[in-house]
Amino acid sequence: MSGTATASATMQSAKMKKDESFLGKLGGTLARKKKSKEVSDLHEEGKNAINAPMLPTGTDIHPEDTLMEENAERIMLDPTSRENLKFKDLLKVLIDWINSELEEERIIVKDLEEDCYDGQVLQKLFEKLSGRKLNVAEVTQSEIGQKQKLQTVLEAVNELLRPHGWTIEWSVDSIHSKNLVAIVYLLVALAMHFQAPIRLPEHVSVQVVVVKKREGILQTALVTKELTSTTEMMLGRFERDAFDTLLDHAPDKLNVVKTSLITFVNKHLNKLNLEVTELETQFADGVYLVLLMGLLEDYFVPLYNFFLTPESFEQKVHNVAFAFELMQDGGLKKPKARPEDVVNLNLKSTLRVLYNLFTNYKNSE
Repeated sequence: MSGTATASATMQSAKMKKDESFLGKLGGTLARKKKSKEVSDLHEEGKNAINAPMLPTGTDIHPEDTLMEENAERIMLDPTSRENLKFKDLLKVLIDWINSELEEERIIVKDLEEDCYDGQVLQKLFEKLSGRKLNVAEVTQSEIGQKQKLQTVLEAVNELLRPHGWTIEWSVDSIHSKNLVAIVYLLVALAMHFQAPIRLPEHVSVQVVVVKKREGILQTALVTKELTSTTEMMLGRFERDAFDTLLDHAPDKLNVVKTSLITFVNKHLNKLNLEVTELETQFADGVYLVLLMGLLEDYFVPLYNFFLTPESFEQKVHNVAFAFELMQDGGLKKPKARPEDVVNLNLKSTLRVLYNLFTNYKNSE
């Protein structure tokens, strides 16, 4: 090998070592950066795992949650519960009820969260239901003003409901922060207390995510909230009676009771060439109840006082309510059942009404 070739090979070898050294340094820098990012990601993943050990899939921790004060908590409706059909039905019933009550006020509610949080709708609804005027500003734009109005409204509501055994599941902060579960709890309580002419879906439950801050760490848990139970339990005014015992513990004897009641009502309805075979359904529109009261009290009920062929839910409720009035006019106590319960084929409610008639008129010819 010539001297020139040897020199060239030496220079090339030196250049390769230099390149390798440069690439090695570059590779080392990239590796360190990658390593650092992996450590950072791992740290972030670990922090999230600590901060949200039981966080349900699909639920976001909001940035403001990290700024929560110690021992504070925030409650969010789980996204899957928001799509629950029974929950959606409950929302629709409540919205329709509010709009019906506040029709004269020209108030139209479309979204409970957006329309109820500032206290204006709740104020008008409470005033309409209770017949009591609250001392609050009519329009409040500021957050302070809205919370002051809510405070006044909720104090009046709580003062009314608490003595009747209602658990207060709402607060100024929860309503104002548009907590839908708290708003629904409040509206259900008002509807049941004032015996709203609506039928709330029974056994509606939702899941909520509860975020709490303990020792600087966010903790989450999924909790089930029961928004409605049965109509009777929510009303809290139905003491257990023979029919509860009958249906719960001696259903085999139910047919005996039904047969006795059917025999009783047909003894009188047969005078008009009418006959009952099904207690659950044939009294639901109120027509037979009205006619039966006329027969038991021996008078003719003018046809313009009730709907002989009711078509709508409201017309059926009118008929049953009118029959209840006739019962009270005849000296009977006000029925424990609601007209809406009879219309909605609630067997125990229908049995209670008919049994009340049976005990008072069983010896009538």
